[in-house]
Amino acid sequence: MSSYANRWQAVAVEVSEGIAWVTLNRPEKRNAMNPIMNREMASVLETLELDPGAQVLVITGAGESWSAGMDLKEYFREVDHAPEIAQEKVRREASHWQWKLLRMYSKPTIAMVNGWCFGGAFSPLVACDLAIAADEAVFGLSEINWGIPPGNLVSKAVADTIGHRKALHYIMTGETFTGRQAAEMGLVNRSVPRARLKEETTALAKVLLQKNPIALRAAKCGFKRCRELTWEQSEDYLYAKVDQAVFRDPEQGRAEGLKQFLNEKKIKPGLQTYQR
Repeated sequence: MSSYANRWQAVAVEVSEGIAWVTLNRPEKRNAMNPIMNREMASVLETLELDPGAQVLVITGAGESWSAGMDLKEYFREVDHAPEIAQEKVRREASHWQWKLLRMYSKPTIAMVNGWCFGGAFSPLVACDLAIAADEAVFGLSEINWGIPPGNLVSKAVADTIGHRKALHYIMTGETFTGRQAAEMGLVNRSVPRARLKEETTALAKVLLQKNPIALRAAKCGFKRCRELTWEQSEDYLYAKVDQAVFRDPEQGRAEGLKQFLNEKKIKPGLQTYQR
């Protein structure tokens, strides 16, 4: 077990059995993301990326919330009259971890949505590779109720996950929905009763821990990139990722997997997987 106790102020981190539990830690503010949290989350992600003990990241929230989005007081009111360059810095720090670092992170990421998930929190939620929510979790794009449109890349996040009509409905009405509805829409992979949330998330993380990490990285990043490319560009890119994965893999997973399948007859696709 690796310990990062008290290293960060607004984020708590514990690494155990290959899983890094990253907890947004402002429960008194429903884990609203302020400039301190944004800077610290960048530091957390960059630190864990180099920690060999952290092979899968789970992002959750302290208390009864995942995150209530951007801290309206610290993110908006307190910088409204600041110099433009200061406003740009605050926005850049938010985007840096919530999307730029997290979306193509080198290790698998799971959002464990334990409670409230509002507004700006949709950006890191969708940037995570996978997501499991509590049935009781409450989601909402409440910005319209505060007289502002969704900020950062929230609109892009929901457009890519829940579709045109549903996205516009929640953006324009500010209505909330549950974890079960989020799963039905495809915003999260599935929802489970809150009492089972950590158990189910741990089980999913353990499945990912069994995969070849180089192949897993190539597979997830290849999928995300090719959604934005043409078919021809995707063909070139995905073949390049396959070649890169084979070249970089110290486990020689491709050769070992083929040997187990073709020579040893130990595995069958879809039934039993390559054993590391």
